[in-house]
Amino acid sequence: MGRKVTVATCALNQWALDFEGNLQRILKSIEIAKNRGARYRLGPELEICGYGCWDHYYESDTLLHSLQVLAALLVSPVTQDIICDVGMPVMHRNVRYNCRVIFLNRRILLIRPKMALANEANYRELRWFTPWSRSRHTEEYFLPRMLQDLTQQETVPFGDAVLATQDTCIGSEICEELWTPHSPHVDMGLDGVEIITNASGSHHVLRKAHARVDLVTMATTKEVLTATLDLEDVRSYRAEISSRNLAASRVSPYPRVKVDFALSGHEDLLQPVSEPLEWRYHRPEEEISLGPACWLWDFLRRSHQAGFLLPLSGGVDSAATACLVYSMCYQVCEAVKGGNQEVLADVQALLNQNSYIPQDPRELCGRLLTTCYMASENSSQETCSRARELAQQIGSHHISLNMDPAVTAILGIFRLVTGKSPLFAVHGGSSRENLALQNVQARIRMVLAYLFAQLSLWSRGAPGGLLVLGSANVDESLLGYLTKYDCSSADINPIGGISKTDLRAFVQFCMERFQLPALQGILCAPATAELEPLANGQVSQTDEEDMGMTYAELSVFGRLRKIAKMGPYSMFCKLLNMWRDTCTPRQVADKVKRFFSRYSMNRHKMTTLTPAYHAENYSPDDNRFDLRPFLYNTRWPWQFRCIEDQVLQLEKRAQKDLDGLD
Repeated sequence: MGRKVTVATCALNQWALDFEGNLQRILKSIEIAKNRGARYRLGPELEICGYGCWDHYYESDTLLHSLQVLAALLVSPVTQDIICDVGMPVMHRNVRYNCRVIFLNRRILLIRPKMALANEANYRELRWFTPWSRSRHTEEYFLPRMLQDLTQQETVPFGDAVLATQDTCIGSEICEELWTPHSPHVDMGLDGVEIITNASGSHHVLRKAHARVDLVTMATTKEVLTATLDLEDVRSYRAEISSRNLAASRVSPYPRVKVDFALSGHEDLLQPVSEPLEWRYHRPEEEISLGPACWLWDFLRRSHQAGFLLPLSGGVDSAATACLVYSMCYQVCEAVKGGNQEVLADVQALLNQNSYIPQDPRELCGRLLTTCYMASENSSQETCSRARELAQQIGSHHISLNMDPAVTAILGIFRLVTGKSPLFAVHGGSSRENLALQNVQARIRMVLAYLFAQLSLWSRGAPGGLLVLGSANVDESLLGYLTKYDCSSADINPIGGISKTDLRAFVQFCMERFQLPALQGILCAPATAELEPLANGQVSQTDEEDMGMTYAELSVFGRLRKIAKMGPYSMFCKLLNMWRDTCTPRQVADKVKRFFSRYSMNRHKMTTLTPAYHAENYSPDDNRFDLRPFLYNTRWPWQFRCIEDQVLQLEKRAQKDLDGLD
């Protein structure tokens, strides 16, 4: 009697609405699963249409094409003799559900709708889907005619049920359900379900792996999460726990869909059982070197562009972005060395060279990355040297230019029209003049970046164009410490969801990991925009002085505003205790007021924020993640008055205590 079963799961690089590509990747994963002896294959959430369809879920086309892909899967010889569990949207009785469709040998066994939808942070599943609320209940789902002809079924079970094969019982959980207080796997396990699957669409966030792995481990350690498992281990473990058995005797049973199929073979005595996996937790700086770098590669190959252009300023942020591209090149070379033919084909297609084989990350970086230092009269020789040295060490094609003629020409037009010449503050100009002169420089850099992205390869006799990379970090975006339509406006921004603190740790990691000594000088230098005149050839402007707060403080403000859901008054109350050893109540109040004034004044800039890799839960991305107004009363009169009242009370109390001591 067989008792050892082999199951397979997969993480596919699916693309929203790429039904053809998604189908091929699903078929390939099933083929690999079968070749490895698996008789059950679990795919990602909504893998047929791609998870990120957003409002395309409203369209009947999305449902139709998903059904067409399902039909193609049903008739494919690849899907024979293996239970296939795929994710797709399904309309049942005019209600749209996020479903698992489980089939075997051209017959649909069960359509299992998701019961708990993700609707927090950057998830909007309740906008497009309805949760199935009828626990342990199924209904008849009438198949569309295109499927009836293939499966010879008129109806199939739709709802919360489990599969009973000849040798075991399988239950299905979908992503968010694992995070709920009473996850379905608890009662499934008590009802005798021995294999519990979870199809996930969860995104990467720095430091989130611990929480996700802990949840999976808590749900499955009792079932021994391996590729090949011995069902007798599960049964004997459960049978000896009397408290579990007592709870199991009371649990309401799940509807069972009988499946005339076995996951185990008859002769499996000598088949080895897989060892439990040991998860390796990456440090945040390691996560940054992997996640955003893969995201860059994905975007590059899908956009069919020939590489990236990065304005390289000699500061930490643009250096971190350059390091991400270098890390991407390193991972590509490693994948090719490991025999990954798909990555090799993508590289050759990008470079239009069918015989090219990447071996050296530095050489590949020279082909894919163009860096550009755009100097002005306010730029220091130090930042120019740091940018040039880093470009040399990572191998990028580096351009150094002076944009003063363009700045002079723009200001000349203004002078011609108005008869006025604005001055920097150090030369006697007003704050309005000072800011406008800085913004002109910043915006010209954006224009030049796009010009060189479009024509740099043309000037070198090479085909294609370049994607412009932005390098504004999450903290600067939160405060609006950037010029609207400057170099923060780009095609994509790999560091737009990463804090300054984490970026500095990442740059330090890259310096050691990739042997890039130029990064040492960049880390030691003060962060500066270099948009105001130098003082005796030295930088006179620093970011933290301009912002009126440190980057560390800015990260705290960001987390309290977004993650802790705090307005000005509640943030003030929270920080009174957090910072009681370093700040007086008056200082805390001033910092909170300064933050909210600057944040609300610059919130409009978030409406044009460059699409960024999402790595921090306090991202201020207005269009996809942080839905708030972009026009505020920036004086916050009521809220700030509440803070002021509390400060005055605390100061009076402190004065009384001092008087009492006298």
